[in-house]
Amino acid sequence: MKKKSKFTTVSLPTPLVEAIKQNIEGTGIHSASAYVTFILRQILSGPNEGILDKKVENEIKNRLKRLGYL
Repeated sequence: MKKKSKFTTVSLPTPLVEAIKQNIEGTGIHSASAYVTFILRQILSGPNEGILDKKVENEIKNRLKRLGYL
């Protein structure tokens, strides 16, 4: 029998959620939460087990800056 997952709430800026919704249209991903979960699982299950290398970290920071979050 599969153990039922527990969930929590994470707050994201509305513009970011709207951008996610636009990006997932037609992909089969049904919600912004599902997309964020998918992305975080990919990052955390990668070869560095959740540790971002400097290149990836800088790319993320640059994207967040362009979106106005940093």
